[in-house]
Amino acid sequence: MTPSFLTGLVTGLSLIVAIGAQNAFVLKQGLLRQHVFAVCAFCAVSDAALIAAGVAGAGAIAERAPWFLAAMRWGGAAFLTWYGLRALVSAWRGGQGLHAAGAAVPSLAATLATIAALTWLNPHVYLDTVVLLGAVSASQPDRLSFALGAMSGSFLFFFSLGYGARLLVPVFARPAAWRVLDVLIGAVMLAIAAGLVLGG
Repeated sequence: MTPSFLTGLVTGLSLIVAIGAQNAFVLKQGLLRQHVFAVCAFCAVSDAALIAAGVAGAGAIAERAPWFLAAMRWGGAAFLTWYGLRALVSAWRGGQGLHAAGAAVPSLAATLATIAALTWLNPHVYLDTVVLLGAVSASQPDRLSFALGAMSGSFLFFFSLGYGARLLVPVFARPAAWRVLDVLIGAVMLAIAAGLVLGG
């Protein structure tokens, strides 16, 4: 591993480890064991594409097109508000567990549509991966290794989160624990939405 690769790996991980809308959804899918590979792969590949764009210089384009980030900000706020309220309603109703009898499993298409919205309608994703990582890469002696390191961090994190969630299955087999998770997810979504509306 080159120093640039390690810098990219550490920088990339530091940006995505924080709890957010995307990570909360990946965790939930991991707990439910529903389309885990597809969701993790979608998140990691999306990050890789954005990192590549940032290292290639798209960060400058994003900075010169404020309308793009503004559109993402309002669209993301609307979607996160809807998703957050849905999670809170689910927590209020209760009765959900990991092995609920007769529970319908969302289709792969519906699941990917949700994670696509959580990923691509979040302007912070562009600021972190395209603008910030793009700027950091400019100071690296080997920008390609830096990009590969950051991409590796995304794959490592998302697949660890998605498949590591199964370790918590005994806890979330209880409806009470699931209600707590829904409340936390709803709170995170609404907090991020509020931050976007306020220009955070």
